[in-house]
Amino acid sequence: MKVRLRIALISCEIAKRGETMSKHRVLVVGNGGREHALAWKLAQSPELERLFVAPGNAGTAMWNVPISAEDIAGLVEFACREKIDLTVVGPEDPLSLGIVDAFLEAGLRIFGPTQAAAQLEGSKSFAKLIMERAKIPTAKWQVFEDSEQAKKFIHTIGAPCVLKADGLAAGKGVIVAMDKETALQAVDEIMEGSNFGLAGKKLLVEEFLEGQEVSLLCFSDGATALPMVPVQDHKRALEGDMGLNTGGLGTYSPPPIWTPELENTVMRELVNPTLQVMQERGTPFIGVLFLGLMLTKQGPKLLEYNVRFGDPETQVVMKRLESDLLPILWACTEESLSEIQLNWKEEVAVCVVMAAQGYPSAYTKGVPIRLPVERDLDAVIFHAGTGISEGQLVSTGGRVLGITAGGRTLQEAREKAYVLVDQIDFPKAHFRRDIGLKGLPE
Repeated sequence: MKVRLRIALISCEIAKRGETMSKHRVLVVGNGGREHALAWKLAQSPELERLFVAPGNAGTAMWNVPISAEDIAGLVEFACREKIDLTVVGPEDPLSLGIVDAFLEAGLRIFGPTQAAAQLEGSKSFAKLIMERAKIPTAKWQVFEDSEQAKKFIHTIGAPCVLKADGLAAGKGVIVAMDKETALQAVDEIMEGSNFGLAGKKLLVEEFLEGQEVSLLCFSDGATALPMVPVQDHKRALEGDMGLNTGGLGTYSPPPIWTPELENTVMRELVNPTLQVMQERGTPFIGVLFLGLMLTKQGPKLLEYNVRFGDPETQVVMKRLESDLLPILWACTEESLSEIQLNWKEEVAVCVVMAAQGYPSAYTKGVPIRLPVERDLDAVIFHAGTGISEGQLVSTGGRVLGITAGGRTLQEAREKAYVLVDQIDFPKAHFRRDIGLKGLPE
């Protein structure tokens, strides 16, 4: 890989001698619903000359190039050859693998954190140390590399408690144990089982926090952060927040519990101190700083960082973003984000994820899907795990479609989303009927 990357860097130096463009050629890396939403928004920019998505899905077919998100050398080579002005990284894996470092070494502009800064998501223990240094309110915690020591600690603190695989686990490395027996089983599942691999070699055990969860994504240029609109996610597989943890089966924005005062507190006490500590360490954070928050009676506490656009949070965020996305991302790479004004639509947005039967456990692939030809213009079908087989749209992943709609009220947005869901022919699709219900008055 290093030899191939070095060849790509040399090729890039040659390509950079070419002429400059007045409009921008943009590459989006990834193949999920988040990447479709980003491509959908970027395609609306008057500053865009041409868009590419690597590798993409059926929804981004007109922009796709067949390069894996983890093929960093191949992506560098492509970006050089095609004179890409800006690359936007969707998934966490290539960020943790150092895609940003490779692009910067090649003299290429890229939106996302370096490998060192991406540790905020790549290592839960590293994130906790940053929170500690920045004096950020969070759950009490301890890290273990020995399963017996972890179990001894659980016997001491009791349940409920939260167990987290230290490394990346595609959003599924968190187990909320409501009793001691479940907690002890979770230690074995994460540290001794095969599902989490290297991510489970270290285990974080935290106190259980009560309250409502809210996601806040922020654009960051290393020194300045601008908050996006708040989002509530639905992580559990079944209605009523029951069942296994998933990568997310739906979102809505804004949650009524969010206030301007709360946003000011989060920016002042959580976001800005994080950026300051990262700068002091010599690893400034440029990209999307994603805060998973628990709104407790004592105030907002930080559950975890993510270092990229969330999925399915991005779907509702892009639906509500009035501003042109491209200049915002560009400003982050120029460290000029303080000059940007974000504008948002005065609407509510809802995203309902349609997943494959069996998800998040073993699920069926290759299921034919038929989409309605005519539909509400205020509703968008974002593709995730989709592909084309013999001219037919088929499922290729666990989370397959993200049906995203806007409305003047939460109820209106929900109705639009579910009307479209019911018009989609996707046999045995799994989805929740209660997305956004927690935001409606009882």
